Amino acid sequence: MIDITGKATSLRTARASGKVLCDEATLTALRADQLPKGDPFGTARAAGFLAAKQTAALIPHCHPISIDGLRLDFQTLDYGILIEGEARTIGRTGIEMEILTAVSVAALTLYDLFKPLKGELSITDIRLEKKTGGRSALKKYARPGLQAAVLVCSDSTAAGKREDNSGKVIKSMLESYGVSVPYYEVVPDEAEQIQSHLRRWAAENIPFIFTTGGTGLSPRDRTVEAVRALIDRDVPGIAEAMRAYGQERTPVAMHSRSLAGVMGDSLVITLPGSSNGARESLEALLPAVLHATNMIHGGGHG
Repeated sequence: MIDITGKATSLRTARASGKVLCDEATLTALRADQLPKGDPFGTARAAGFLAAKQTAALIPHCHPISIDGLRLDFQTLDYGILIEGEARTIGRTGIEMEILTAVSVAALTLYDLFKPLKGELSITDIRLEKKTGGRSALKKYARPGLQAAVLVCSDSTAAGKREDNSGKVIKSMLESYGVSVPYYEVVPDEAEQIQSHLRRWAAENIPFIFTTGGTGLSPRDRTVEAVRALIDRDVPGIAEAMRAYGQERTPVAMHSRSLAGVMGDSLVITLPGSSNGARESLEALLPAVLHATNMIHGGGHG
């Protein structure tokens, strides 16, 4: 099964539909409530619900998920029965396979209930109508032309004693969303040098500035204080999202003092100095955080 531990939890929905085609004699018996096996729609709905809950047991690569809402509706039309369904979940993966399974089994159940009448029957047009949620729904925020700067704040890296890994991770992840990174610098964890780079990049209107390192509890972890002194407005939700995401993966994430704030027209985000910490923090933020530049310029949430 595909590893989905790197995905963030979000609201996901899916709609699907299908058709059971039948002859006029079957439709007449249905409308007259004369089917040998009783109420077809209540039985088909219950079968669809049960099937959706068993999707992960039926389809090998499907992950078990929480089904937080499930609806199946039936319409009797001149050609047969139209089945429409919608499912909702708050989770790390989509719910389209569950609603497709529900519609499919509901259609099979109707077929079973109608077949004693010996009429013509067929199941057709089972399809996914729409799905929402997950990172794919947020890719609109990764629009062309966005730029970012990455500042590695580390005494040992600046002294050449340690190779930078976290800054490279940040740069690679940003570029995977089409964000160019024209500035990538390494400085010791000293307030003056950190602030000098931030002032220069903010003056150049670089939309996103990411620092890495200096967010822990060590006496030399000074990046957070250096950044806090420069920001005009803090954005606590960004830091909360990073810590909540990290806490699900390791208890030591609680020690992070990462913050985020607006400096002029730039969004400054301090990330942990470890490559795993930086990666997980960006997994929590991207690509939704890229919407910030539009909001900073008064574009709102649209």
